[in-house]
Amino acid sequence: MFQAATRAMSQVFEQPFRAIFWKMLGFTFAILVVIWVVLQGVVSHFLGVAATEWGDGSSWISWAEWSISILTGIGAVFALGFLIAPISALFAGLFQDDIADIVEARDYPGDRPGKALPVAQSVGQAIKFTGVVILGNLFALLLLLIPGINLIAFFVVNGYLLGREFFEFAAMRFLPPAEAKAFRKARSGTVFLGGLVIAGLLAVPILNLITPIFATIFMMHLYKRLAARQPGFAGAA
Repeated sequence: MFQAATRAMSQVFEQPFRAIFWKMLGFTFAILVVIWVVLQGVVSHFLGVAATEWGDGSSWISWAEWSISILTGIGAVFALGFLIAPISALFAGLFQDDIADIVEARDYPGDRPGKALPVAQSVGQAIKFTGVVILGNLFALLLLLIPGINLIAFFVVNGYLLGREFFEFAAMRFLPPAEAKAFRKARSGTVFLGGLVIAGLLAVPILNLITPIFATIFMMHLYKRLAARQPGFAGAA
């Protein structure tokens, strides 16, 4: 498993995956800019309404506008910083089949190729991955803000969720959903350990941006290794 993780980490920074990362990051920042503009527009609107109601000449209105603008700017920085990982996860989810295709073509050219998920299912998976990443980031935020939260809880919850979601994605390229879930359950210990590796990366700021790409590559390798131990199993060489 750790060999698969090492291989995945080295591949994340290779050209085909870098191209996906930059596209993902570009879409992410475009969404963040839109959110910023909308937020600033809403705040400006309400400040304008307040100034009209209370009179433009009032000195405390000017002070309030300045204070609220500053506080809004600071709050927006933190909010947008929190949103980077979930939004990037959403876009990465939409590129998952592209990532899996590259892994299969480069590392398993002699194996039966996996089948891309239907569009509706792929979008559903992307939304699920986004939800998992949001949950993981909320746990990380709680760990920073509330003393006494057990770090073990972060890794246990995210190890399970991340391992399950990303492994089942890899398995479903070769198996029907019910069989993919059964295969994951049969290897639940290994999949959970793999999820812990992903959770460790998710906990590191900046590096958490590559988590969805790393996790997809990693779980493709892990699935292939586990499938290869079961002769005749889907996706094995």
